[in-house]
Amino acid sequence: MSETSSSPSSRGLAGLLGIPQALFFGFVGLLLFMVGDGVEAGYLDTYMLHHGHTQGDVNLMFTTYGVTVMISAWLAGPLSDLYGPRRTMWAGLLLWAVLEVGFLSFGLGPDNLSMTLLFYTLRGFAYPLFAYGFLVWIAAATPARMLGSAAGWFWFSFSAGLPTLGSQFARYTIPVIGELATFWCSLGLVIAGGLIALLFVREPTGSRPLARGDVDRKAIFFGSISIMWREPKTLVAGIIRTVNTSSEYAFLAIMPAFFVDQLHFSQGQWLDLLSIIFLGNILFNLVAGMLADRLGHRFVVAVGGCLGCCVTIPLFYYVPLWYPGNFTLAILAGFVYGGTVAAFVPMSGLMPLICPKEKAAALSILGLGAGASTWFGPAVVGVCESTFGMGMEGVIWTFVGLYFLSAILTICLRISPEARRHTQMMERRASRDEEAQGCVA
Repeated sequence: MSETSSSPSSRGLAGLLGIPQALFFGFVGLLLFMVGDGVEAGYLDTYMLHHGHTQGDVNLMFTTYGVTVMISAWLAGPLSDLYGPRRTMWAGLLLWAVLEVGFLSFGLGPDNLSMTLLFYTLRGFAYPLFAYGFLVWIAAATPARMLGSAAGWFWFSFSAGLPTLGSQFARYTIPVIGELATFWCSLGLVIAGGLIALLFVREPTGSRPLARGDVDRKAIFFGSISIMWREPKTLVAGIIRTVNTSSEYAFLAIMPAFFVDQLHFSQGQWLDLLSIIFLGNILFNLVAGMLADRLGHRFVVAVGGCLGCCVTIPLFYYVPLWYPGNFTLAILAGFVYGGTVAAFVPMSGLMPLICPKEKAAALSILGLGAGASTWFGPAVVGVCESTFGMGMEGVIWTFVGLYFLSAILTICLRISPEARRHTQMMERRASRDEEAQGCVA
């Protein structure tokens, strides 16, 4: 490679922004895919309630969906090792399209609860294969010097689509074409995004299995699970990551009815509020990472994330009650809440430091926790309401307790001297290799 071709200017805008040029269309496709996946997030709850289903039905559907998302989020890594990220992403795209047709044609359209539950639960296997398959592709194909920024752009595309822009899409299409037709539009967005990513990205690494040919398949799957008892800190981290976004998924199940039916905000206002929450989340993703480099990963997660959510979750609930009809204050409370949820981002940087010899396996547990949060949040709501007879207020304070427990657990995530020495050794080795390559060039 010539000196000119490797210069920043030759890489174009994508390179200057920290996006790997070869994967650029993958990020574009991921964004569009997640916009489509997020269209339903802001109003599926109220749609079902307004069509004769109970809140218990909704909670059950979101819970079972979350279980399949959790399993699939973990599977994306081993499947990418065995068959390659591109094939894993194709599987996710095809599953999403086929199951969405079933979901709308046999479930939601005719208001058949059994079919709605079946197809929506199975569809939970789809988006993690596509999204997390691409994340594995990023990790495998991106130079080390760009890996941090590339991962940041992944989460930007992921969160900007689900549900930020997805909710805004629904906000403007529902008044024009109706709720059910808007669900169908999400299918077109997902297919378009998936095809952009899979047809326009020509980078070769993702087209072949990532694991060595002599590695036993059982070892690949088992190693991503056994690390939880071989290194218990990964299990603790998985629990913390589960709590991290559990409140978001719980609020997707219960807050639409709270704001629209109880507080009498319009559906458009709720969708705007939902977008503001995730806008705060997106912006604070970057801030949390910068603060972690200065203040420490554990400090930002424990104080900004865990204790921060202990404050902002009650505010998100009580502020609209204290100031009825004040949409501005509701937006402010939602924005700050989204920011504190983002303060858990440094977990992704902390785990490779805790387990430097098994980074992929450690990160797979975080993926497992991320998937678990999608069912754990609605499950907390279901248990609080059905088993203990709690109302909305009881649910809110239950989550406060969970985040406080997470703050205590975060203190346990210390980097051992051995792990620290190994990381320093690998950094010195990488530095020597780069210097040697520079001398050869």
